[in-house]
Amino acid sequence: MGLSVQMRAVMFILVLVPAHHPTAGGGHDPLLVLDGYKDDGIQLKCFSERLFSEVQLLWTDDRGDNVTGTPLTTDTTTGNTSSSIILKPGSGNSMSCKIVDKLLKTSTESSVVIADVFFPATSPWLAAFVVILLLNVLLVIAAIYKLRKNAQKEIQKEIDELNDELEKVQNELEFRRAHSNAVNITLDEDCKHPCLVIEDKNKVKSSTQEEIPPKAVVVATEGFSEEKHYWEVEVADKSEWELGVVCEEIRNTLRSNTINTFPKGNLLSLRFSQGEYSLTGGNGVRNYKPCNMVGVFLDQELHKLSFFDVEEKCLLVSLSVEFSGKLYPFFSPGSDGKWLVVSPVHT
Repeated sequence: MGLSVQMRAVMFILVLVPAHHPTAGGGHDPLLVLDGYKDDGIQLKCFSERLFSEVQLLWTDDRGDNVTGTPLTTDTTTGNTSSSIILKPGSGNSMSCKIVDKLLKTSTESSVVIADVFFPATSPWLAAFVVILLLNVLLVIAAIYKLRKNAQKEIQKEIDELNDELEKVQNELEFRRAHSNAVNITLDEDCKHPCLVIEDKNKVKSSTQEEIPPKAVVVATEGFSEEKHYWEVEVADKSEWELGVVCEEIRNTLRSNTINTFPKGNLLSLRFSQGEYSLTGGNGVRNYKPCNMVGVFLDQELHKLSFFDVEEKCLLVSLSVEFSGKLYPFFSPGSDGKWLVVSPVHT
């Protein structure tokens, strides 16, 4: 479900009926339908299935003033009546449709309130929010329909499927926001373990396939103390690797380290080994499949470090950054002898 595709969906939403006066005939209360975007606004349609012999349809805005809609169209066989109106940005966020039966002296009314974010050109993420809204509305409609049919198993199945779709949309939205903060990363030749080999300032591997205790890493030249930063690392078919950030104190110690030991201090990382992911300190991660490309997103504004599966556009895990100061990306290729590559981000 790509976010770049122009949203042209018709949204059918049952709304609250704040004023309802029962009639003697059959039919239903007015149904307000959000009929999509038109003329830089949102088109609303009002339908009545009540069997009125003579009806009047009134549109009113959030101040209670009458607003002119399209002329009434009435099905002479069923008595159904409909009208439409376009709600423009800045013209108020609520609209009511009132059906009046002059003969029976009864009326029914339906209203809708639309947040500013759903009007065209108010948000660059409009398409994503509309999709999320639609999925949530479908969840409600599916639940109500199936409850009436006493089909609890079918309800749960459809809700689970819609929740999965909703999660995918939310994950892709979060990934795209992170991706928009891409930066270039280079490896620091003066800040690496002696058993590591660097090539072209963006590729690193172990020069030996023996296990290197306790941790063989290379730190990036770039460090970040504020704002948001995103970079990508190609791990391909490597059997082990570790990615994350270290504080400036560790980075400075590594640059002057002559005994090849990894200093204690503040670091956050995601590690992959023996087909499983783990976090700093050895805590396990949800059982995701191995990925070829990992996106790393450091948000110094929210104090959060996130890891993404770039191909699936989904979040692997997020960690809270509980220490301050400048943080430097670090990379550990493991001892499998294969290249770990800091890749340029394609926007």
